[in-house]
Formats: sequence, C-alpha cells, structure tokens
Amino acid sequence: MNGTKDYYKVLGVDKKASQKEIKDAYRKLARKYHPDANPGDKGSEEKFKEISEAYEVLSDPEKRKQYDAGGMFPDGGTGAGFGPFDFSSFTGRPGSRTYTYSGDLGDLGDLFNLFGGLGTGAARGRRREAARGRDIPADVTISFEEALSGVTVPLTVAAKSACPECKGSGAKPGTLPKTCPTCGGRGSVSQNQGLFAFSRPCPACGGRGTVIENPCERCGGTGVKEMPRSIKVKIPAGINDGGKVRFPGKGEAGPLGAPPGDLYVNVHVRPHKYFKRKDADILLDLPLTFPEAALGTTVEVPTVNGKVKLKIPAGTADGRKFRLRGKGAPRPKGKSHGDMIVTARVVVPKKLSAKEKELLKKLQGMEKENPRAFLEE
Repeated sequence: MNGTKDYYKVLGVDKKASQKEIKDAYRKLARKYHPDANPGDKGSEEKFKEISEAYEVLSDPEKRKQYDAGGMFPDGGTGAGFGPFDFSSFTGRPGSRTYTYSGDLGDLGDLFNLFGGLGTGAARGRRREAARGRDIPADVTISFEEALSGVTVPLTVAAKSACPECKGSGAKPGTLPKTCPTCGGRGSVSQNQGLFAFSRPCPACGGRGTVIENPCERCGGTGVKEMPRSIKVKIPAGINDGGKVRFPGKGEAGPLGAPPGDLYVNVHVRPHKYFKRKDADILLDLPLTFPEAALGTTVEVPTVNGKVKLKIPAGTADGRKFRLRGKGAPRPKGKSHGDMIVTARVVVPKKLSAKEKELLKKLQGMEKENPRAFLEE
C-alpha cells in the first residue's frame, strides 16, 4: 500500500468495503472528531485530518485502485488536493480554528453544515471578535427590610475603564489606527497544512485588523486605564442573603474598544432582630405565657407591613405553627408573596413568687389527666 498508513484501518472498514460502507464510516467518524465538536482538542484535530485524508483516497475509485496497488499519486504522496475535497473554501464556526474546503461535497454536505455550513471568501476574511473585558465581582450589604422592598445602592468599582484620553481607541488623540499591513485588515492569516488551510489570528495585529502607530501616552495604546468608577446598582425586591445580581456591560472595559465585561454583585443581608427568612416565607417565634397558651388569647403580631391580630386558641402547645398568607417576602419577579409562619413558644418562668407557687400547686392538685399515663402502660 501507498506509504505507511492503512486507510482502511483508519476508517475502520474492510478492504472489500463498498463505497457506501466507506462513506458511512467516514460520516460517523467525522461527526465524532470534527474540531468544532471538540474545541481545543489537538488529538481530535489530528484524527479528523487523518480520517479526511483516508476518505479523500478511498472515496475515489481511481485513487483507491492506485492506492491498493501501492502506486504513487501525482503530488508524490497520498493524493491530497485531488478528488472530491480540495479543502479550500469551507469555513467552520466563527471563533474556532478554520478549515477550508471546496469542490462538490455531494450528500456529505449535511455533515459539514452541522459545523457551520459552507462558507465563502468573505467568511474567511471575517475578523476575530475582540476579546471582551473581564467580569468583575463586588459585594454590598443591605438591611433585612431593604432586601424585601428592593433598594438602589451606590458602589465604587476599581477596575479598568475606557481611557478618557483616547476614548478607548488606544491611538494618540488626533490619530487613528491603521489597517494592518500583514493581514490587510482581515484579522487572520492562512497557513496551508496538507489537505487543510488553517486560519489563525494575525500575529501582527492580534486579530483586530488594525495596528496603532501612535499609541496614546496615557494608556500606552491599550485603550483602558485602571481607575475607580462610581455607579449605582439596583437590588431587586425579595433577594435572599447570598444572592447574586448580574449587571451586563458594567464590568471591566475591553481593550481597544472591545465590549466590556459584566458586573456580578454579591448581596449580603444583615440579620433581623426577630424575623428570619426561608425562601419567600418569613419566620417568627411568638412567645406565649402558660395561661395564654392554656386559655387562649388574641395577640398583636408584627409583620413587615405592620401589625396584625392573631387568635391563639385554647390549649395551644409549644411549637404550634400559624400561617399568615401573603405576609412573606416577594417572590422572584414580584408576582406574589410568600407567607409568614408564626411558631408558638410557651415561656416557662424561671423564677416564681410565693403566691405564684401556691397557685400552681393548687392547679397541679386539680389536674385530672396524667400526661405520662402512656409511659406507665
């Protein structure tokens, strides 16, 4: 066979395989190893080139016949550059390493459409999108009440902002960036490697398509400057302690006019002196005296919207819960509110006067039921 590669083994087919079997095998492997499906995986990239090289030869009856006979191709190698794939005008997804193909893809066109579709020279000239600015974190601390109602708080962020001197262009005021002479403003350069033409960011301009001949003195040509920035951020109603709010475009400025990053605000809520939160519900422990719990009563209960009256039935046990519907925190997007859960806590006095002791002993003597009777059975 030609060279040292066993193309049948590469595609995983028998030497007597039909053209359909060869095509099906290639289709399956191409889906698995296409670089757009495995970004950054050099092994998959090499495997994809290998299986494409094998299919280039075995899919062409004449090339396959010559390969089986151990002959040489006109290019002195495997026949790359001849046959159904010329690999010179197909472009993968933007941002990925670019593979270019030309020629008739036949019914394999749908396979490559999965990874970006057929491209044109204009697609090859697409500039690499400039790197966006860095996302930055920040922290704010608000009160329990502010978390329920929502609040706008001032915030100082120390991060890179667009240079005020050059307005983010990186060029000295009064001058403009020039078209990169290396890539002609395309932002990328091509490099041929066998069956493939690889497109990579231009090393001269970093993929921007322009170069700065007269850099701004204040920012050194970067277009950004480290400086504190005061902004106001709106914290939505109902946020919980530990919640995070994203503010798109409020992060660090991107270099040379690139899009800014995002700001992520971590919200800390100060504890309340008697309210607690569980998702959208507000929790409250309500102290009751023994007579109140035994005889029943009506008490005023504080809520986040003012006091309400709550009826405590006679014989209320410690730990009994009462639900005040709609008296909780706002739910996400403010469509409804949670509830307020009031838990009865019967308070046992630690010190008793002589009179109180006397009355309790009389009450103890009048008890008709033994609460521990079930333990004596």
